[in-house]
Amino acid sequence: MATAKPKVLIANRGEIAVRIIRTCRELGIPSVAVYSDADRDALHVEMADQSFRIGPALAADSYLSIDAILGAAQRSRATLIHPGYGFLAERAQFAQAVGDAGLTFIGPSPHAIETMGDKSAARRAADAAGVPIVPGTPEPVVVRHAKAQAERIGFPLVVKAAFGGGGKGMHVVRSAENLEEALRRAAREAKSYFGRPEVFLERYVERAHHVEAQVVADQHGSVWFLGERDCSVQRRHQKLIEETPSPVVDEALRTRIGEAAVALARASGYVNAGTVEFIVDEDGSFYFLEMNTRLQVEHTVTEMVTGYDLVAQQIAVARGERLDIDPAPRGHAIQCRINAEDPGRNFLPGPGRISRYQEPGGPFVRVDAGVTAGRDVPGDYDSMFAKVIVQGEDREQARRRMLGALSEYRVEGVPTTIPLHRWALESPEFRAGEHTTTWLERALAEVDLPSQIELNPPAAAKPRPADILVEVDGRRVPVRIFDERRERAPDRPALHDPHHGEHVHGVITAPMQGTILKVLVEKGQEIQAGDVLCVLEAMKMENHIASTREGEVTDLPIRAGQVVETGQILAVID
Repeated sequence: MATAKPKVLIANRGEIAVRIIRTCRELGIPSVAVYSDADRDALHVEMADQSFRIGPALAADSYLSIDAILGAAQRSRATLIHPGYGFLAERAQFAQAVGDAGLTFIGPSPHAIETMGDKSAARRAADAAGVPIVPGTPEPVVVRHAKAQAERIGFPLVVKAAFGGGGKGMHVVRSAENLEEALRRAAREAKSYFGRPEVFLERYVERAHHVEAQVVADQHGSVWFLGERDCSVQRRHQKLIEETPSPVVDEALRTRIGEAAVALARASGYVNAGTVEFIVDEDGSFYFLEMNTRLQVEHTVTEMVTGYDLVAQQIAVARGERLDIDPAPRGHAIQCRINAEDPGRNFLPGPGRISRYQEPGGPFVRVDAGVTAGRDVPGDYDSMFAKVIVQGEDREQARRRMLGALSEYRVEGVPTTIPLHRWALESPEFRAGEHTTTWLERALAEVDLPSQIELNPPAAAKPRPADILVEVDGRRVPVRIFDERRERAPDRPALHDPHHGEHVHGVITAPMQGTILKVLVEKGQEIQAGDVLCVLEAMKMENHIASTREGEVTDLPIRAGQVVETGQILAVID
């Protein structure tokens, strides 16, 4: 009986979908993209050999819909499904449904996902395999039992989503009075991201490096350790800069970490690519955090130093091939995640249309992006739209090369974190490799960020420039021309037009498009400046919208669940 020709459906979007499509092209395997209404004109939709709509913008009805994705697989006659990362990537139910449909899941078995995707079960498996673990709760907790468990563990502690990763559904708690709100918020975020609200508690190690081990295992019993990555530059538990090798890991510690990661993979019967995450304390001890049963966002730096295409390895494992890997990392690689956020406005998400886009180049520079000029960064999903990766002979050369690449990168129309990356890479702490997981947030709290970095001017305040070359005395000079004229009629004033003065309305407007998760005040309520009026979710981030003045809430035209546009009035304070 003839074997069906391989065809890969990518159950994801954005830059990871584009990255997988490119590997499929190199392997000569047709690719299938899926898209929501928000991604109708996205780059991954254009690049794939086939593309199928799977639902509206809401992830629950599109990228998280198993039925919709399997329906697209059936229509396209795909034979394999790659989950990417996020969305359904670590959902055992999805992997099982793929197998039940007669398709091949490019990833580990449902049992491995269930065991390692459940962080409590993963901790038990790590403990049984002899891997050191951080003290915490053996099972997910509920609010009524959490206080007693927290007292046993001790503060500070961290509330973490029991399923999923990427820093979502994760909050540090430093005192008992903040525990209940952190539990409810983490559970709400976990439900939104991963479809599961369970959370657990774990001791929080204040000064630590986040170090993770890349493993690959085939179906024939072989497991390889492909080196470690350092992901300690974080904000709100979201990784911003990753590198390999780690500046705090010597050869002896590297061996111990690799042995622990391989032992855990073997003990759990793990197959395919996976990442075992650890925290490394200042004294050189390390503790198991979790295992991500998928490709990591930062897999690129491992590819740069080893020369192996991890997506190609994943596909080979899924097809039952025997791998022949000889890990011999060379040099140093760094990755910067590029998010549509404004560092000068407390990292406010900034979805919108990219008006100008120019990537950096060079033989040791790589950009994984899901956008081009004229395409949108939707407000419905994560704010990351690209990654810049460089390689150097050593860490310092890689750092300088990254600074050069970031200086060449041109993105206009949306704010980006590029200025923050340049600032962080130039900091003494990063240059010395002394940064920890809490370093960036502490550093940002101590500086006036807008005065420290060259910020992106707001898109609305900047005309679309014209770039021309002018020849002067036989010399070609690039010139950028800005047209400051405004050729449109003035906007009609709003019902409550904000203006200055002591006895006028204080109008609070939405800083971005998003969904009102919670309204915390009532009409007629007296409030103080700084009081939180509502929680606005945008690009999968919760933003607390505060009053800029004291007074009475005289108008409150919003409700929980309402979608608001940028500039829409949220409240009026008299």
